[in-house]
Amino acid sequence: MRTVLVTGASSGMGKATAKELLEEGYTVYVAARRLDKMRDLQELGAILLKLDIANEEDIVGTVNRITAGHGGIDTLINDAGFGTYGAMEDTSIADARYRFEVNLFGLARLTQMALPYMRQRKAGKIVNISSMGGKIYTPLGSWYHATKHALEGWSDCLRLELAPFGIDVIIIEPGVIRTEFGDVLMGPMLERSGSTAYAELAHKVAEATRDSYQAGAASPPSLIANAIAKALKAKRPRTRYAAGRYAKPMMAVRKWLGDRAFDKALMSRF
Repeated sequence: MRTVLVTGASSGMGKATAKELLEEGYTVYVAARRLDKMRDLQELGAILLKLDIANEEDIVGTVNRITAGHGGIDTLINDAGFGTYGAMEDTSIADARYRFEVNLFGLARLTQMALPYMRQRKAGKIVNISSMGGKIYTPLGSWYHATKHALEGWSDCLRLELAPFGIDVIIIEPGVIRTEFGDVLMGPMLERSGSTAYAELAHKVAEATRDSYQAGAASPPSLIANAIAKALKAKRPRTRYAAGRYAKPMMAVRKWLGDRAFDKALMSRF
């Protein structure tokens, strides 16, 4: 299973994962909207594909290109996605739908396209990049957390469906990772809620986010890349791999505390 497709490879965890797998000798296709951000991966041997995960034609074209070149996708790493915050009331339903389109429906369609080849071979791995946010919640993150909670449940069902075909479904749950996430989160959040009824909370969440993502505070993307590489090597990979700052402790606290206790502990930060 040496042909890998990594989506969202133009930065952060996707790019780090592509580099890791290239070093280990995989045939790596990398896909993202920003081709110019992946030229360094091309120099390392990756094959570049332009992909808007919310575009059906792009998805079909991506799979057809890999099928023509290498028969099909042996390992699919669904990293493409984004997270923006803002009060639920301040977020349009159109924006909310688009988040689901990118974070769930797009990767689901890509997975559908990749599966016939894997089933035929009775082997394959699907790695879905979720988040600790798929198991916990934070204020002003309702729509982002909704997509990640959905991805977790979707992945669990898919794991059961694909097990008879020898296909593994693996969930990666990153914590606070040094990527563009913090910057992408804060700007739109303050635009949506920085001057509404939720303004005070929005500015406090922005400040806490800056503290979490400041230099040296967040974990490096390579930590997630290493977790993915480990999962791909395992004969029987775990269903979930949590890694990165706050991931394991936050999910443990959420698991063992009741809702009200978790609410109180969380909001004490703000």
